[in-house]
Order: sequence, then C-alpha cells, then structure tokens
Amino acid sequence: METLLVVIFVIGYLAITLEHNLKIDKLIPALAMMAILWALMAFGIDGFTTWFDSGNHALLENFGSFGHEEKMELMEETLLHHLGKTAEILVFLLGAMTIVEIIDYFDGFATIKSFVKTRSKKKILWIFSFLAFILSAIIDNLTATIVLISILQKIVKDRDVRLWYAGLIIIAANAGGAWSPIGDVTTTMLWIGDKVSTAMLIEHLLVPSLVCMLLPSFIASFLPAFKGEIDMEEDGGTASKYGPRMLYLGLGAIVFVPIFKTVTHLPPYVGMMLSLAVVATFAEIYSNKKIAISSVDQESDEHAHHSPVHSALTKIELPSILFFLGILMAVAALESLGLLFNFAEGLKQGMPLIGTEMAGTRVSDLVVVLLGIGSAVIDNVPLVAASLGMFSEPMDDQLWHFIAYSAGTGGSMLIIGSAAGVVAMGMEKIDFFWYLKKISWLAFVGFIAGAIVFMVMRYLF
Repeated sequence: METLLVVIFVIGYLAITLEHNLKIDKLIPALAMMAILWALMAFGIDGFTTWFDSGNHALLENFGSFGHEEKMELMEETLLHHLGKTAEILVFLLGAMTIVEIIDYFDGFATIKSFVKTRSKKKILWIFSFLAFILSAIIDNLTATIVLISILQKIVKDRDVRLWYAGLIIIAANAGGAWSPIGDVTTTMLWIGDKVSTAMLIEHLLVPSLVCMLLPSFIASFLPAFKGEIDMEEDGGTASKYGPRMLYLGLGAIVFVPIFKTVTHLPPYVGMMLSLAVVATFAEIYSNKKIAISSVDQESDEHAHHSPVHSALTKIELPSILFFLGILMAVAALESLGLLFNFAEGLKQGMPLIGTEMAGTRVSDLVVVLLGIGSAVIDNVPLVAASLGMFSEPMDDQLWHFIAYSAGTGGSMLIIGSAAGVVAMGMEKIDFFWYLKKISWLAFVGFIAGAIVFMVMRYLF
C-alpha cells in the first residue's frame, strides 16, 4: 500500500510540474492527489505498521498492535492536526493578499513609479532590482513581481527590452523573498512551523540573498540589452489622492505582523487579521469620502457600489490558495505514515558529503543545494513541505536557514520554477526557452554565489 501511495504522489507531482504541457491547472492534480491519498490511507489503515507523531516528531511506538477503531481515531486526529497547521498558512496568505489588493484598489503602487526619474537602461535595471528585493520581503515575491512588471509596462514601451527587465525582476524578487518570513510561501511555512525566527532568518540570509540578487544584476548591466536609454511613456500619475497613504499604511501593517508575533507569541495569522482590520477600516473611510464627492469626481463612480474590502476579496488568487491546501495535505499524508521520516534518515546516512554537524547527525549541504536546484523543476512548496516532515532539527538550526535560501532562490533558474516566474510568464508571454537561454545562467550564478556566501558565513560566525 505504501508503494501505491508513493506512485500516486509521483503521478500527481508530475501533473503539477507539467501543467503547461497538459493544459490543466496545477490545483486540480494537487486536490485530487490529496483526497486520494487520505482515502486510500483510510481504506488500508489496518495494514500500516508505522505512524508518525507530528507533535513529538517521532514514529509512534507499537502502532501495528492498535485496533481498527483506535487507528481510525488516530488518523482523524492527525488529519485535523495537519489541516489546522495548513489553515494557519492559508489564512495568513489570505490576509496578506487582501491587504495588497486594497492598496491596489486605491492605485497605491503607482506611487512607486515616481521613483524612476532616469532614462538610462542600466540605472533602471538597478532601481527595479532593488525595488524587487525590498518589496518582495514586505509583500511577498509573487505580489512584488506583479506590481513591478505592471509599472514596467507603463515605463518601457519596447517589449523585447521589458523581457530582460522581467527576468532580472524574477531573480531579485525570489532573492528578496528568501530572507523575510513573509517574503515567500516557503519561508512563511518554515516561520509558521516554528523552524525559523524572524531575527535569525534575517541575520543569516540577508547577505547571501543580497549576493544572489547583486551578482546577476551586476553581470546583466554589462549586457547589450541594458546599454543606452529607453523611450519612456508619459503617464498621468497616481489616480487616487489616497494612493500613497494606503501604500504606506498597508506595507506598514504587513511589517507589523512579525512584531505582533514576537510580542504576543500568538500565531502570525492572528496579527495578519488585526492588520487587515486596520487597513480595511481606513479603506472604508477613504472609500466613503470618494463616494461623497462622486457627483464631482466621475472616476469614483466605479467604486461607489463596491466596498474596497469586497472588491479586494474578489481579486484574490483563490486557485493558489487551493493548490497550497492540496499539496500541503498530500505531503502530510506521506509524513503521517513515516515515509518522509525514513527517507530523511536514509539521506543523513547515505550523503554525509560536505556535511555539517547538526543535532548529532550529519545532513549534507549537497542535499539542500540539490533541493534548491530541484525547486526550479518542481514547485518549491511541496519540497519545503516534505523537508518539514523529513528533518527534526530544532528551531533556527542552520539547516532550516539553508533550506529557506535554496528553496526560495533556486526556483529562479527556470521560469516555471517559482510563482514569480510563472506570473511574469503570463503577464509578458515570456517563452520558456528564451528564459532558459538568456536568464537561467544568471540565476544559477547568483544562486551558487549566495549558497557559497551562506556556507562561508556559517563557518566564520
């Protein structure tokens, strides 16, 4: 039965990886895989001899001697446990996405466009690289990519030039998301799972992530694509006078969440809900003011019949939320049977090369680097979800920091390897092989350079 479960997981995994070839959204195989795995576990529960206790992070003793009813009750408790942990991540993401959409409702991100005062291609490259690096740490790499490419489309007319900028934005956004607990879904998973703390994550990953962004941007600045000047489109500026205010309020509210968690020791989604409530309150107040002057300002008519919060909720990427639900719960199924735990033990014993001493065992740096390279081909969410079940190192162990870096930045090597890459691919219709030829080598150089810096810092400090 265990073999059948693994085969189903592999088939589902391949369907997710090949979604563009199969023309099937990845959320469909993710949800199907999750439901089938747990259903088969329920049917074959009496045949399993091992069970993984997620609370104590160890195999349950004498599970094979349990009765049918006892095993079913334990499975239901485990399912509820994993659903609760997954819901923490999903509710957190829903709150963050809603705040971002509220900012966009007031055209707050148009404020960022005012930062671009030059026509030099090289200077614009550095401006967008740093903006992507910083913004992705605050509003996550996916959203930062959407915002910056939207701004880029208003600034750069030539699509061929925009493609190069989009490629470097993907690299910078993924690098920026790796060192922040709210910058990438994978780092959020590690943070909410109490594997990393905000302060230690920033301390250990800020410099490697910065190198991962700086080196590709530095090399690219000498390429022909970034020589000369661009013809910029004139734009009317910010559509709403409340835009800048909502931008700073929204970003500040998201940054407040790690502070709230540190002070109260409550789960991050609680702080995110508080931040959302504050931002939504101001959004409703400003929206009412727009409605009040709608007879004068005709542009506000489109807002007059909709609450900004309701409008923001209709624009949330619900397919992404359902995909995370499916993949996280599918990985939890394999974890519950102890398959990931046993696989991790095999890795520790079989690959001590370039290893570091961790909790009495040796976990290879090579394994984590391969995980990063693998995240370019396979979605990094299930890879990190699997690592959560595979390794039992304590909070803020160097292993978790390295996993956060590798999974967060490794996806830049292929355009389908990260959420930022996929959304850029859709927005600019970037060809897979164009990205592979022009951008992938830059991303690889940055990834390896950052990994080396991380390992050097670890041994020095």
